[in-house]
Amino acid sequence: MKKSIIAFVTLALLASCSKKESADNLHITGNVKGLKTGTLYIQRIVDTALVAIDSIKIDGNSAFERDIKLESPEMLYLFLDRGVTNSLDNNILFFAEPGNINIETNLDNFIANAKITGSKNQELYEEYQKINTRFRDENLSMVELKFKALKRQDQKAIDSLDAKQQSNIKRKYLYATNFAINNKDHEVAPYIALAEIYDINIKFLDTIQKSMTPKVAKSLYGKKLTKYVAEIKKAEQKAPAVTE
Repeated sequence: MKKSIIAFVTLALLASCSKKESADNLHITGNVKGLKTGTLYIQRIVDTALVAIDSIKIDGNSAFERDIKLESPEMLYLFLDRGVTNSLDNNILFFAEPGNINIETNLDNFIANAKITGSKNQELYEEYQKINTRFRDENLSMVELKFKALKRQDQKAIDSLDAKQQSNIKRKYLYATNFAINNKDHEVAPYIALAEIYDINIKFLDTIQKSMTPKVAKSLYGKKLTKYVAEIKKAEQKAPAVTE
């Protein structure tokens, strides 16, 4: 009888461990060099607001690790609470997915020096951002030139810069669309559609949505994109026709 009770308890413990392993499917490790004391928060967006889902106290040892329950690949944030110091350099964006993810950075350049490994979606997102940054930098340069043209009332230069800005935007949106379609088997595809080109012509969003693999279509962002496209189509059907 005693052996039966021990066996039952052992099975119960194993079942409990098994449930925990399946629930906490994301293992995050990392190091913030130079951080002696402070708090790190792992955050996600809930209804347009950042909400903490876990916290990590740092007290002497700058290395950290956490196990997180992740139902679908999702963009999360690693927020550093610097206490009384006000800084914009405190929130690292990373594309989390089940498995092991490592985040290495330092206190002085928290965001810029962050190296994130272990996530294919993160790898693809960084690849996308390398090109996307060029479009953003080009636009900023043109904004500066346009400001100077406005000051000297150079209409010809203003018109030329307006045309270049529009061309830059079109190239940016086309690149994002092609990138999403070419990576239709990863959750980064619907994320880019929703976060970067949500206001593009519906036919492009519809193409991205239809190109998603079944796995991606069932993901968090896949479902959101499908719902978003459906809502736009419904709104367009209700809109009154424009008469000439």
